[in-house]
Amino acid sequence: RWIKFEEKVEHGGERWSAPHVPALPLYSLFQLRTCLQKGTMLLDLDATSFKEIIDKALSGQPEEAELQPALRERLAALLLLQPQHQPTKSLLQLLAELSLSPCRGKAKGRSEPRRQLSKTPLKEQLRNRFKKKVPPGAEAAHVVVGEIEFLEKPFAAFIRLRRGVSLGSLAEVSLPSRFLFILLGPPKVKAYHEVGRAMATLLTDELFQRVARQAEHREDLITGIEVFLDELIVLPPGKWDPSTRIPPPSHLPSPRRRTAVDPLDQQPHGNGDMTAAGDRASPGHPHSGEELERTGRLFGGLLRDIRRKARWYGSDFSDALHPQCLSAVLYIYLATVTNAITFGGMLGDATANMQGVLESFLGTAFAGFIFCLFSGQPLTILSSTGPVLVFERLLFSFSQDHSLDYLEFRLWIGLWVAFFGVVLVATEASHLVRHFTRFTEEGFCALISLIFIYDSLKKMLSLADDFPINWQYRLDNVTSYSCTCNLSSPGRQVRCWGGPKVSMCDPSSLPTLSLQPPATPAGLSRTQCLDRGGHLLGTSCQYVPDVTLISFLLFGGTFLFCKALKRFRSSRYFSVEVRKLVSDFAVILAILASCVVDAVLDLETPKLLVPSELKPTNPARGWIVFPFGANPWWVCLVSAVPALFVTILIFMDQQITAVILNRKEYKLQKGAGFHLDLLCISLLMAITSLVGLPWYVSATVISLAHMESLRKESATSAPGEHPKFLGIREQRLTGLAVFILMGVSVFMAPMLEHIPMPVLYGVFLHMGATALNSMQFTDRVRLFLMSAKHQPDLPYLRHVPLRRVHLFTIIQLLCVALLWVLKSSVAAIIFPVMV
Repeated sequence: RWIKFEEKVEHGGERWSAPHVPALPLYSLFQLRTCLQKGTMLLDLDATSFKEIIDKALSGQPEEAELQPALRERLAALLLLQPQHQPTKSLLQLLAELSLSPCRGKAKGRSEPRRQLSKTPLKEQLRNRFKKKVPPGAEAAHVVVGEIEFLEKPFAAFIRLRRGVSLGSLAEVSLPSRFLFILLGPPKVKAYHEVGRAMATLLTDELFQRVARQAEHREDLITGIEVFLDELIVLPPGKWDPSTRIPPPSHLPSPRRRTAVDPLDQQPHGNGDMTAAGDRASPGHPHSGEELERTGRLFGGLLRDIRRKARWYGSDFSDALHPQCLSAVLYIYLATVTNAITFGGMLGDATANMQGVLESFLGTAFAGFIFCLFSGQPLTILSSTGPVLVFERLLFSFSQDHSLDYLEFRLWIGLWVAFFGVVLVATEASHLVRHFTRFTEEGFCALISLIFIYDSLKKMLSLADDFPINWQYRLDNVTSYSCTCNLSSPGRQVRCWGGPKVSMCDPSSLPTLSLQPPATPAGLSRTQCLDRGGHLLGTSCQYVPDVTLISFLLFGGTFLFCKALKRFRSSRYFSVEVRKLVSDFAVILAILASCVVDAVLDLETPKLLVPSELKPTNPARGWIVFPFGANPWWVCLVSAVPALFVTILIFMDQQITAVILNRKEYKLQKGAGFHLDLLCISLLMAITSLVGLPWYVSATVISLAHMESLRKESATSAPGEHPKFLGIREQRLTGLAVFILMGVSVFMAPMLEHIPMPVLYGVFLHMGATALNSMQFTDRVRLFLMSAKHQPDLPYLRHVPLRRVHLFTIIQLLCVALLWVLKSSVAAIIFPVMV
C-alpha cells in the first residue's frame, strides 16, 4: 500500500513493513508506458459499483486484444472476489489472539473459500485504525496485478472515474475511489508485480496526480510518464543493495520547486538538488509584509494595524480552546513568576526597595494583562529587562546625590517617554525595522539566550554560599561530632549566618568548652536555643546538609527531563495522541516530577517565595506618585533629556523582539501590529510611572518560549511522513491567563512555596538553550568543530564557500562578545542601541 511512501506486507511476520522510499526497476516504467499505450483506457467513466466498472473495462477492449466471452466471464468473476487485506492490529488484539488460539495454524484460514466483494463497506473497514493516517479529502486508487493461468495474453486497463465512488469492501479502509489500474496475464511474464509498483508510485506523485486528473487523452498520461522519467535518478546496480529499504527523508521538495526548475539545469545531482535551487531563487526579506509599509498619514500605520487585528479579535479567544493552551499557560506562568521575583529583588537592591518584588508582581500582572488585551501581537510576554534595570540604578543614584525625589523624577521621565512613543507611532517610525537583518536579530537573540543560561547557572552557583558543601566532613570522625545549646552567658559572641531554616556558625568564634555541662533543657531545637539567648557549642554546629548537591541534581534533572519530554513527540513509543500530549505538557511534567523528588527527600532546598501582603515594599512610599511637590518645577522639563534616551532604548528593545516574533518562518496568519504594540508600551509607561511600578518591554526568550509551546502540527500524517509545522496557535487567552495568575499569586503563596527554585532555574536554562538552538547562528558555530566531510548538508553550504561562512560567523561572534562586555559594564544602558 502507498500513501506517500511504500509499505510491504511481510508475510513471515504477518504485518506491514516500515514505510520506505520505493526503489523501482527502470524496465518496469518502460513496460508501464507500453501498457498504457496499448491497453484499455477509460477516462471520466460514470459508474457506481465495481461490477459495473469491470464490465465496462472488459467490453471496452481494442479489437486486436479482445477476450473471448468465456474468458471475460471467468476474469470478471475472479476480479469480483473479496481481496485479502493485512489488518493493522493493536497490541491488545495481538495478545488476545495469542491467548485464544496459541497453536492455530495458517492453513485453515487459507483453505476457506473466498467470498464475493461486498457492495457496502465491512465493519473491519470502518473500524480500521489506519484511516487516521489518511489525510482528509483523500481518494483511493486500486492497482490489481497478477498471473492468471487461463489467460494467453496480458490484459491491461487504466480507469479514471468522473467522481469519487465508494466501491464497497474493495479498499482496506472506506474511501471514495477515483483510479483503477488492472494488469493480468499469463505466468510466462514475471514483471507484473513491478509494473504495479511503478503505477502505484506514479499515482502517489503529486505532479503525476495532477496530470492523471486533467488528462483528456491517452497521450497526456504518456507525457506525464515522460516527465517523471526526466526527473528519475538512476542508482548503479553494483553500488547499492536493491533489498535495502531507503527511509523517508525529513523534508521533501515542494511540487512548485520541482516544476520551477528546468530539467536541463539539474546537472549536479551528486551535490545539489532542486530544493537548494529553490532556496537560492527566493531570498526574500522575512519582514517585507504590508505591516511595515508607510501610509504617509499621521497614525496611518496604527489605524491599519487596528483594522487588521479587529477582524481577528473574536477568534483570538475561540482559538484558545485547546488543551495545548493549558500547558502553555502553566509553563509561561512559572517562567514569568521566576523572572518577576529575580528582577524584583534586583530592583529592590538598586532602589532601596522603592520598587521591590511585590511591585514587580503587580506591574507584570497589570502591564501584561493590558498588553495582551489590546496589543497587535498578543503572543508577546512583557517583562523587565537588563538595560531598564541599569537605568533605574543610575537614576536612583542620581536622585540621591542631588537630593531629588526618585519616584517623582521617574514619573516625569515616564510621561515624556510616553509622549515620545506616541510621536513615533504617529510618524510611523516602526517602518525602520525593515532594515533589521538576520545578523542583527540573531545577535540580539543569541545574547538574550546566553544571559538566560548564564543567570540560571550563576544563581545555582550562588547556592554554595548559603548552603556550603561540607568538605571537612569525614565519616570516620562521626563519633566526635556533637552540638549542644548553652544558655549560660558565652565567653565571646558567636558569629552565625544562614539561609532559610539552616544556620552556620564560625567554629573559630565558638566559646571554649567548659568542663561543666551546659545548662540545656532536653529537646531544645537550634531556633529555640537562639530565641532564648543561648548559643551553640560543638564540632557539628556548622553542619549543613548537602543542599547544594541536591539542588544541582534538581536543576540538571529538570533541564534534561524538559528536553527529553519535548522530543517525545518524535519517539516510537505509544500512540500519536499520547506522544503529542506528553510533548505539549513536557515542562509541566518535568516541574511536577522534580517537585515530587524534592518532597520525598524533604531537604531544605530554597523555595519559591511570593509576597503575601498587598502593601508597598518600602513603607515610606504610597501607591500613587504625585507629579509636583517634592522636586523643583524645572525637573519636569529637564526630564525630557533622559526620557529621550530611554525612548530609544525602549523602541529598540521592543521592536527587535517584535521582528523576531513575527518572522515568516512562524507562519503567523493574523498579521503583526508593530505600531499598535509600540502605542501600548508607551501608554503603559505613563501608567506604571504614575503608580510607581517597573517599566516593561517585550521579553525575547520568554516570548519565544510562549510561541514554541503553541506550535501547531498536522494531526494526521502518512506512514513515514513527519508531521508538518502548520504555524502557531495565535490567540490572546494564554497571555491573559498568565497575567491573571500573576495577579492572584499573592493569594497562592502557600501553594507556590513548595516549588524549589533550582527547578525553576532548570526551566530558565531550558528556555535559553531552546532559543539558542533555534538559530542558524548556532548551526554555523557548530561547523567550527566539524570536519568538512561530517558537516550537515545545509543549503547555504552548497552556494557559499566555507571560509566565507566562517568569516561571517566570526564577525557575529565578536559582535556578540562586544555586546556581552557592554552589558556587563556601566554602559549597559546603551546596549539596545549598539545592537
